[in-house]
Amino acid sequence: MQVYLIRHADAVPEDDAGADHYRWLSGRGREAARGLARLLREQGVLLDAIISSPLPRAIQTAELVANGLDFIAPIQVHASLQPGGHPRPVALALPTYGVSIAVVGHEPGISMLGAYLIGKPSFPQLRTAQCCAIVDGATTFTARTDLMQIVPLLVE
Repeated sequence: MQVYLIRHADAVPEDDAGADHYRWLSGRGREAARGLARLLREQGVLLDAIISSPLPRAIQTAELVANGLDFIAPIQVHASLQPGGHPRPVALALPTYGVSIAVVGHEPGISMLGAYLIGKPSFPQLRTAQCCAIVDGATTFTARTDLMQIVPLLVE
């Protein structure tokens, strides 16, 4: 199984949105999500499914990545990916979505999911619009939009 953990891109401040739950992507965040899609395309990523937190900033990130990868299936929403959710329900559901799945969420939950998937007590926190690839339970690379490059990622 290939799992691509993605932290949502940069969002507008909470004051602009009225509450954290309603925050949407900033212009910089939209550009970063498009850049992330380009990096993943260059790696030859083909997806069976995209699963997202229900919050707007995660859904918008998922949509921009999907668009950049020519992914046309509906984006699936999993409530456990929203802030405060537990990673176990998502991890258990992953096999039902296929073998190559992108998961878009928030910190610290997305890193907790990473730790769960690789069987380690911790996992590096992801920056906004960063993706970590996990293939058959091992990390392989991270796509960093702040650097606009792919970097090997080994978690010990």
